[in-house]
Amino acid sequence: MPHYFDAAHREEIETLRQRLTARTEWPTWLLLIGVYSAWFALVLGSDSLGLWLSTLLLIPVVVLWLSVQHELLHGHPTRWPLLNKILGYAPFAVWYPYTLYRDSHLLHHRDEDLTIPGRDPESRYLNAEQWEGSSLFEQGLHWLNKTVLGRFLLGAPIALLTLAREELQRLKSGERQAWLMWLSHGALTLLMLLFIARYSVLPVWHYLFLISVPALSIAMIRSYYEHRPHAAPEQRTVLNEAAWPWRWLFLNLNFHLVHHELPGLPWYDLPRAYRARREQWLARSGGFLVQGYGQLWREHGVKAIDSPRHPFH
Repeated sequence: MPHYFDAAHREEIETLRQRLTARTEWPTWLLLIGVYSAWFALVLGSDSLGLWLSTLLLIPVVVLWLSVQHELLHGHPTRWPLLNKILGYAPFAVWYPYTLYRDSHLLHHRDEDLTIPGRDPESRYLNAEQWEGSSLFEQGLHWLNKTVLGRFLLGAPIALLTLAREELQRLKSGERQAWLMWLSHGALTLLMLLFIARYSVLPVWHYLFLISVPALSIAMIRSYYEHRPHAAPEQRTVLNEAAWPWRWLFLNLNFHLVHHELPGLPWYDLPRAYRARREQWLARSGGFLVQGYGQLWREHGVKAIDSPRHPFH
């Protein structure tokens, strides 16, 4: 628990951890069952639902699955990483193997490195060398990716191209772990796509590009402005008071500073922890507050929120 928490705050967090809900993790178990059930029901029932209704319903299920995987890698609903890995290894979202997501995301939680290119694996910024080495076209793409509309339309393709470049390099260099990861993920993905082709009306290409990519694009909205460059690491992470549909879809990760300071706190306790100490959290963040994703759309739909070049790295 962070050292700057006073005794009363520590007691509040410990009380949350001792509740029956937290000890049994039943909300996360229920969520896991629900997402698996919804995915299979929609795929198997797609003949009755039709292609486009199935598509519209599957996209949020896949977005929610990405949020569930995030909970699993942070130690929920069990204390055993291997069991959580098994529970979260299903390739519903296709592109990112669970272990790759887990390992890079846990590195992202080194708050002293947040936003710093080359040190934060989830940084959306470029250092001076990267920026100056980019073509005008690439710089333009980076600027567009700093708008909400650009992030929604270009964020997923840019992320997937970056992923392909980095992982192909690892495979070419013969990294054993990378080969094992991609072979196992690829085999499961192939089985999933064969299942879709056999038991649904969804063409494989349709699932890949009109379900999984749009789901990733929606997830990109969550990460659009989670972090900003700042000299103080604790003031680099946002508090976003989003409306309930987004909070549910992203499992309360909009309270992102609370999550970074208390990464072991489960998704269902983040709002309670935030509301109990809202003014303290706002002070801790240096006033880094967003009044929901609608504010971001209104103010930065087509206007870059900041520069893609990191201001001091």
